[in-house]
Amino acid sequence: MRDAFDEVWGTAGDRRGRPGFTDLAAWIANTPRHELDRRQKAAEAAFRQLGITFAVYGEEESAERIIPFDIVPRIFTHPEWERLKDGLIQRVEAINAFLADVYGPQKIIRDGVVPPELVLTNPQFRGALHGQKPPHGVFAHICGIDLVRTGPDDFFVLEDNARTPSGVSYMLENREAMLRLCPELFRMFPVCPVDRYPDQLRDTLRSVAPRGAASEPVCVLLTPGHFNSAFYEHSFLADSMGIELVEAADLEVDDDIVWMRTIDGRVRVDVIYRRIDDDYIDPLVFRPDSLLGVPGLIAAYRAGNVALVNAPGTGIADDKAIYSYMPEIVRYYSGGDARLPNVETHRCREPEALRYVLDHLEELVVKLVDGSGGYGMLVGPTASRQQIEEFRAALIAEPHRYIAQPTLALSTVPTLTEQGVAPRHVDFRPFVLTGAEGVHIVPGGLTRVALREGSLVVNSSQGGGTKDSLILSEVGPDPIQSQSQSQSGQGQGQTQGQG
Repeated sequence: MRDAFDEVWGTAGDRRGRPGFTDLAAWIANTPRHELDRRQKAAEAAFRQLGITFAVYGEEESAERIIPFDIVPRIFTHPEWERLKDGLIQRVEAINAFLADVYGPQKIIRDGVVPPELVLTNPQFRGALHGQKPPHGVFAHICGIDLVRTGPDDFFVLEDNARTPSGVSYMLENREAMLRLCPELFRMFPVCPVDRYPDQLRDTLRSVAPRGAASEPVCVLLTPGHFNSAFYEHSFLADSMGIELVEAADLEVDDDIVWMRTIDGRVRVDVIYRRIDDDYIDPLVFRPDSLLGVPGLIAAYRAGNVALVNAPGTGIADDKAIYSYMPEIVRYYSGGDARLPNVETHRCREPEALRYVLDHLEELVVKLVDGSGGYGMLVGPTASRQQIEEFRAALIAEPHRYIAQPTLALSTVPTLTEQGVAPRHVDFRPFVLTGAEGVHIVPGGLTRVALREGSLVVNSSQGGGTKDSLILSEVGPDPIQSQSQSQSGQGQGQTQGQG
């Protein structure tokens, strides 16, 4: 693996900064270490007070953890963002076209672009919903597309997240913290605001309400409950959008219509932003032992009386074997090459690819096709001999469950560590909204950082943290004015009290 490209200091590690990033490099160099530490601790204290946590399953101690936050931001220039935005729109439009096709005429299968068994026998393909069209034809309303970078102009899609993508609350809270703790950066740089995201999400939900819904559709966010690892985000988004946060017990289906129980009686529900996986959403259709779902919900969806966001069955687009066909999928539906390329991927289900992977395990990253969160993954260059041999046995036993990719030299960004500011590997998850009026992307996203030196695993459950992602606008009015609305009185008081 070649030396990593640092987005601020460049490949050579020049601490003066590469062209266009000298001001940020100077800010890093000239801000005293004790001041960076003070601001970092103030942010962590605010996050702790706000309850910005995630759950680590399988651990008895410290199951609830604060998301680690790094005070040194990441910056994307305006041309970089415009290029990413074009590629993201193209990709998400192709994902929605693919979902509409595989749950409809299945032309892409008949034309031999994607093998039928990869779709039709996939656990995430919901055959019971074949022929079902969601309101306004949108399947994946919210997508989180994971991007990695290996050089000044080299961006790749690492994963597609179209089921229930998470992390946008951290994007918003990270910006809140940076506005209060590092306001000088927002005077130095023309930063695009991200605080419009909750409004755009609410508008997206309302836009896909079934035809015949009220002029002000009733939208709710369905959560599995406070034991879920992303419950903070569920409550944060519901509150930010001004919609009800509900659990299964709050909803009932009567005559294929979804109702919400309230102290004033039943209220009809038009749109459900569900943060529950397909398997648990309706015990009458999927897992009968689920206590998290609403009996009859899929019948109401089939009847066209409620919109489910994202639509059931979108998980097929998350599958990493399907991901390997995304260049062909994008070309099939858009007529052009993907503007954001995939990482080279070996499908272990194919004998020749399996032989190559088995011969090069020490060099590759091996992943479960349905894995997430950094689990079920082998990073060959840092794995032990025992781990490699365990994966070798698993690959031989069930090759169809795995894909493999080269170990990329992911870009780094200066990060505050115990030893001082040092480069750490990052990825980037922007959030793409698709409603009845088209595709919208807030100029921002979640930068995840591998806090351990040399680590390529950025997931919070695996020791990763987050950074604010500053997208620069083309022109530079004082951005602190345009973002002042995002500083809520409650959050400001809590954080300033820690400052």
